[in-house]
Amino acid sequence: MEPREPEHLRDLVRKLCALSSESEWVEFKVGNTDPEGIGKRISALANGAALQNEPTAYMVWRIEDETHDVVGTSFHYETTRQGNQQLESWLRSTVSTNVDFRFHGLTIDDLRVVILEIGSATQHPVSFRNIEYVRVGQSTEPLTKHPRIAASLWQILNQTRFEDGIAKEGLTGEQVLDALEFTAYFALLQEPLPDGQISILDSLRHDNLICKSVAGRWDITNLGAILLARHLADFPGLRHKSVRIIKYDGSERSRAERDWFCEQGYAAGFQRIMDQSMAFIPAGEEYDGARKVPQPMVPEHAVKELVANALIHQDFLVSGARALIEIFDDRVEISNPGESLVEEERMLNARPRSRNENLADMMRQFRICEQRGSGIDEVMRQVESAKLPAPDIQVSNESTVAILFGRKTLTMLDKEARVRTCRWHACLRYAKAQPTNNRSIRERFDIPENRPAQATRLLNEAVAEGKLVIADPSVGNKSRAYLPSWVVSAEYS
Repeated sequence: MEPREPEHLRDLVRKLCALSSESEWVEFKVGNTDPEGIGKRISALANGAALQNEPTAYMVWRIEDETHDVVGTSFHYETTRQGNQQLESWLRSTVSTNVDFRFHGLTIDDLRVVILEIGSATQHPVSFRNIEYVRVGQSTEPLTKHPRIAASLWQILNQTRFEDGIAKEGLTGEQVLDALEFTAYFALLQEPLPDGQISILDSLRHDNLICKSVAGRWDITNLGAILLARHLADFPGLRHKSVRIIKYDGSERSRAERDWFCEQGYAAGFQRIMDQSMAFIPAGEEYDGARKVPQPMVPEHAVKELVANALIHQDFLVSGARALIEIFDDRVEISNPGESLVEEERMLNARPRSRNENLADMMRQFRICEQRGSGIDEVMRQVESAKLPAPDIQVSNESTVAILFGRKTLTMLDKEARVRTCRWHACLRYAKAQPTNNRSIRERFDIPENRPAQATRLLNEAVAEGKLVIADPSVGNKSRAYLPSWVVSAEYS
C-alpha cells in the first residue's frame, strides 16, 4: 500500500466516524496498542472485509467506540517495537503474506490519529501466527470456532476475481485520468470522448474500471489498471505484469538480440505490442503479382490471437511471472503464467472458460480478440491455410505455452510434429463437419496426388499414437475417414 495524502486520510476518518457502529471491517481503538492484539485484528479485519465485499479494512486510534469522537492518541507505531523488531516489520513476519497493510499518522483538530489500513483477504483466510481470526460482535476469535462463518468466507474467497481488486486507492478524478489512458478507452470502443471529467469517470465506473472509495474519492480496479494504465509501474501490485518481448539470435536462448517491455496496460498498449512483435519476427519475401512483399514467418493474425489469449487467460495470482513473447529464427513462443482451464486436446471449438471473465469481455468489446471461444480456432485456421506445422500448445501447472513454427517441408518434420499436425487438421475438419481422409491429408502436407501411400502412413502414425481413430475400419485406405480420438472418448464417457 502507498502513502496517503493528509486530506485523503482526513476524509477517510470522517467517513468512518459517520458509520453507525463498528463492523467486521472497521474497529475504533482508544488504547490497545499491544502488538499481539494488533496482529490478531489484522487477520480478523482482513477476513471480515472479504466477508462484507469490502476492498479494505481499518483500525483507527484514537476514536471513542460509542460516540465516534476523535480524542487523539499517544500511539506511535513508528517507534513501537516487539522484541528487537520495529512493529510493522514484526507484523509482516507473523501475518500471512496474502494481505497488505500500512500505518498512517495524521492530525485532526490538533489531535493525533493513527490509521491501520488493511487489504481484504485474497485466495485464503488471513492468519496471524498461523491462526485465522474473525470478528464476532465485539470479539476477535479464532475462525475455527465458527465453522459457518469459515464456510462462507471460503466460498467468497473461491469466487473472488482478480479484476475486482483495487490497484490504487483514494484518487481525485484528475489523478484517475492522469493514471489511465482514458482516450484509448473511448477510441477502442469507437465512441466519442464525452464532455467533462464527470462523464468520463461515469463511463469508466460503468465498466468497473474505477469505483468509489470509502473516503468518497476514486479507486482504480485491477481491471482498469491492467487494461488502461499509462505506466503499469505506477501500480505496485501490477508492475511485474507488463508484457515482455525477447528476440533471440538463432533458435536457442543463448543470446538475446533485443528485449522490450510494454509499460502500458494491455488494451492501451496492444497495438504497440503487436507492432513490436511483428518487427522482431523474421520475414521473407513473396511475389504478389510482379512485386515482392514481406511475408512474416508466421501469420500476424495467429500471433494476435495467441497474444490476446495469453493476456486474458493468465493467472494473475502467480507472483513473479508475466506474459512473454519469445521470438526465434524458426518459431515464436507465447506464454502466460497459470495452467489452462481447458484441456489442450479440446481447445479447438471448446466451450470457453476463463479465470478473468471481465478482462476477456472488455478485450472483446475493444475488438482486440475474436468472439468468445473462437481464438484458438482462428489460429489453427490461419496456420492450416499457410501450410505451416501445427502449433504446439504445452500446458503445465505453472504456465501455458503456445508455439508457432515457421515453414518446414514434410521431410523436416519429426514424428511429434507430423502427428500433431494431423491431429489439429482432424479437429478443424471435425468442427466443420468435414471428413479427414487421405485426400485432405495430401492437401494439408502438399503431398502429390500420385503418392497416397505417404498420406496413409501419416494417418496410420497418428492412429498408432492414439491421436486419431478410424471411423469405419471396414473401408479401404483411400476412402477411410478419421476422427480426433477425443470424439470417441466423449461419446463413451
